[in-house]
Amino acid sequence: MRAAVQRVSTASVSVAGESIARIDRGLLVYVGVAPDDGEADVQYLADKIRHLRIFPDAADKMNLDVTQVGGSVLVISAFSLLADARQGRRPAFDAAAPPDHAKRLYERLCEVLAASMPVQTGRFAAMMQVSSTNDGPIHILLDSRRLF
Repeated sequence: MRAAVQRVSTASVSVAGESIARIDRGLLVYVGVAPDDGEADVQYLADKIRHLRIFPDAADKMNLDVTQVGGSVLVISAFSLLADARQGRRPAFDAAAPPDHAKRLYERLCEVLAASMPVQTGRFAAMMQVSSTNDGPIHILLDSRRLF
């Protein structure tokens, strides 16, 4: 599984013009699932996201995690995180999991995260419009296989 984590002051998602989720201070997390991902990948990413120390402490050093600052998480499914654009100009998505498998693990990740913090979600497989105000800007890439 892969995640692109952004520290945000606000983030929201809409589907067909309807606002379906919104957070204030917290993390906007895009998640992609590979075909061979499983529960261990969910647990790894959930732990990393939950404990990622990217919020400033009293000395203005990135030393606090999202729960320590009273933040929330907005999780968006994004199969495009598994895109391969090394050749040609059109990305290939062969490394992305089939929708049923990806949905199950995406929902499981949201469930694990929700056990320790407020979580909002996008709508799986929908065309979504995501808006955010990045705080920093801080972007962290995570991969459960530790490929980067």
